[in-house]
Amino acid sequence: MATTMLVNVTEEIITGLVGFYLRGVEYQTFCHCEHCETKIIAAVLNELPSYYVTNEADRNEAFAKLNTEDQVERMNRTIIHAIHTIGQKPNHQ
Repeated sequence: MATTMLVNVTEEIITGLVGFYLRGVEYQTFCHCEHCETKIIAAVLNELPSYYVTNEADRNEAFAKLNTEDQVERMNRTIIHAIHTIGQKPNHQ
């Protein structure tokens, strides 16, 4: 019997990409604590459309739709903007 799930594919992709960016050499001067990383992810997700799926086949299809040059560029641009906005001025002690 197949397992039913509810997954936002955009969230999965963005969470991975934000972590990748923040741990890269280019963004070491920005705050990348868990609080700021989560705020960056939330800011990005508020700018991009959600792609919710309920099974693995639809998940794979959504990944394929989001893996176009235009979509990847849009996600990267949105992530970089959020890192600069939130990472430069962290709102915590």
